[in-house]
Formats: sequence, C-alpha cells, structure tokens
Amino acid sequence: MFRIEVLVSLLFGLFTLTSGWGRPLQSSGAYGTLTCNGKPAKNVLVKLYDHDTFTTDDKMAETKTNLTGFFEISGKAREFTTINPELNIYHDCNDGIKPCLRVITLKINSSYVNFGEEAKNLYPVGTLELAVKYPGEKRECI
Repeated sequence: MFRIEVLVSLLFGLFTLTSGWGRPLQSSGAYGTLTCNGKPAKNVLVKLYDHDTFTTDDKMAETKTNLTGFFEISGKAREFTTINPELNIYHDCNDGIKPCLRVITLKINSSYVNFGEEAKNLYPVGTLELAVKYPGEKRECI
C-alpha cells in the first residue's frame, strides 16, 4: 500500500513539473525606441525570453519596431522560481553585407516581474542607438 502511494505521488509530481501545474504564471515586458545612426530603426525584431540556466530559454513574446523605432513587448511564463526575462534585439545597423544579424541582449531586473497574466510594470529601455557595439553582442542567423 505504501509503495502505491509513493508511486502515485512521484507520478503526480512529474506530471505537475512537465505540465505547468503548480508553477505560478509570471509576466514581464519592456518598451523603448531603437535608432540607427540617430534615425528611427524601423521593423527591427525584438524578442522577450525567460532565460533558463539548465534548459532551453522560453520565448515569451516577439514584436517589431514601428516607423518611429518604438516597441512595446510583454509576455508570460511559468516557473517555480522568479523568471529571468531577457530582451533580444536583432538588427543590421551599420552591418554592411555581413551574414546574419547582430544581437543585443538586455537583462530585465526582477523588479519588473509580476505574478499573473499581464505585465504591470514594463522595463523602460529608453532610446538605444544600434550603431554602437555593445558588450556581449553576438551574431545569430534566424
């Protein structure tokens, strides 16, 4: 009898880990304006991820900048611990004919994470000049 109870508990625990049950829904987001050489960087891809240390990052949302270079993005993910939101900006500013896109990653502070379906306090990126080479910048072919 004891073994069946333990087995059922283990199976339920495994189910809740893989299904999302028991993991709180958390939200985050950001907004800002992107420029390239002082001009609006329009149609630039922006993705919001929950960065995970031991597993693949979870994409929470994606958008593109508008004609003025402005973007606003928010998304949600389920984790036992506080999510680690990161903003990836994919662009070709001052890139010539090099293959793939330049990628800038910005970490979003945990104070911009809340429980629930919708982000309540978006991280203000401000105006980001894409012509600058940022520390940790990489290339990605998407």
